[in-house]
Amino acid sequence: MSSLSQHKAFIFLLTAVSIAFVWLLLPFYGAVLWAVILAILFQPMHRRLERRLKGRRNTAAFISVLACVFIVIIPVTLIFVSLIREGASVYQRVNNGTFDFNDYLDQFLVTLPPTVQNWLGSAGIDSISDLGNRLASALEQGSRLIATHMLSIGQNTLQFLVSTGIMLYLLFFLFRDGRSLGHQVRATAPLSDAYTYQLIDKFTAVVRATVKGNVIIAVVQGTIGGVAFWLLGIEAALLWGVLMAFLSLLPAIGSAIIWVPVAAYLLLSGSYAKGLVLVFVGVVVIGLVDNLLRPPLVGKETKLPDYVVLISTVGGMTLLGINGFVLGPLIAALFMVSWSLFRSEKEADEQAHEVDKTPSESPSELPK
Repeated sequence: MSSLSQHKAFIFLLTAVSIAFVWLLLPFYGAVLWAVILAILFQPMHRRLERRLKGRRNTAAFISVLACVFIVIIPVTLIFVSLIREGASVYQRVNNGTFDFNDYLDQFLVTLPPTVQNWLGSAGIDSISDLGNRLASALEQGSRLIATHMLSIGQNTLQFLVSTGIMLYLLFFLFRDGRSLGHQVRATAPLSDAYTYQLIDKFTAVVRATVKGNVIIAVVQGTIGGVAFWLLGIEAALLWGVLMAFLSLLPAIGSAIIWVPVAAYLLLSGSYAKGLVLVFVGVVVIGLVDNLLRPPLVGKETKLPDYVVLISTVGGMTLLGINGFVLGPLIAALFMVSWSLFRSEKEADEQAHEVDKTPSESPSELPK
């Protein structure tokens, strides 16, 4: 067998076993993904800890994993459990009739001008009660959908615990052997060293910017919005705060999807003080948080265009769930840097080709 045939067979084997290995990891790809993300985010802390412990890698890795548990996992779990309880409470109130959406809607619609009510009639809505029934039906369907997801979450508790255990176990070895693994990845990548370093640097920068920057900003904005809702006496403040934090990940749209309609309802229903307070919090406080925290946390050099972030984030979450808010911008960033490298290589080849075609002497200068 020729060496070329052996090389092709080896490449086929390498591709097949790589695909099979990825297929094995698919059930727990979220655990692997978040282990890598946490390892990247806490790597500076781990290195300082390792230096203080004078190179005792096992001890440093164990302490770093404990730090991740207390700083990230336990707070997120507590918020998640509280969110499930509050969502279940809202669902029960809608089902048993304690929360009558029509009453709230009637209070809002009676304040509308007659022209708006006439427009509703021309839109095919015969009466205010008809609109209330339609919106109440939509709310009921949405609450049932939320309850269904909550039930599935409860049924998948064991899978969640297994995934968390795998993530922490992998995180320990990423802390302990992260440098050697990074060297192996760079050495075996089928790209030049320059391209490999640029892709890895972009990967690390986007992960840090997306998770550390955007998540911190989202948490701060959601906390401010939730506390404002709670102080104003708006029901399900925790639920609305989490939704605002989640929507804050989307540029241009953000948490305004939640607080703008609530502020409009408060103003039109006669609660002018509460409405103006909520407008002030939304426009000034939440807006300043984004303007003040985004530059130092995200950084201009890693910031993708807003339209790319919006499309990639929504597309990622649509296809991949909650993990998509990281994977979407990450794929978009790697797409852009890969094509940028390709363009640079193409321009370099064109310049080299033009140099080769340029004669050293013009025909008029040749000796006769």
